[in-house]
Amino acid sequence: MSSPIHTFMPRIEKKGDTGVTSSPIALQSSHNPTQSLPSVCNLFPKAFPNDYKSIEILAGDGNSPGSIRFITYGPSSELVKTSKEKIESVDLEKRSFTYSIMDGDMLKYYKSFTGTITVTPKDGGSLVKWSGEFVKTGHEIEDPHVIKDFAVKNFKEIDEHLLKQ
Repeated sequence: MSSPIHTFMPRIEKKGDTGVTSSPIALQSSHNPTQSLPSVCNLFPKAFPNDYKSIEILAGDGNSPGSIRFITYGPSSELVKTSKEKIESVDLEKRSFTYSIMDGDMLKYYKSFTGTITVTPKDGGSLVKWSGEFVKTGHEIEDPHVIKDFAVKNFKEIDEHLLKQ
């Protein structure tokens, strides 16, 4: 049985080829992903093999700023097959972390892409806000709706997975 998860209206603010997209998601679990970044590397490919083939830590401990992860996505990711991400900041007190895309398929579409995840405790669960700041490679490139939708889907899946544990 699927948990009642609410996705609030996503937002996109744009100025030319630069923009920010965000989507808050209310989850039932109270999991704080900022405290378990290294476990994501093991959990996601095992729990969600259709989304993630592998996540490798290339530099650092996988938990602190400067750490670099290489992600190979599974068959459900049609747009992006690989990405190399750098953890830019981790704030355990504010329950947030920020990462940037350094290499991979996404840079075909976006000159730069930075994602931020913030988790706020709410009513025994969590309110997760994912936001992506982007610069397109050209005017013809669409806003990153597919990437936002993939992130929202992942949060819903991890929530359901954690509730079963």
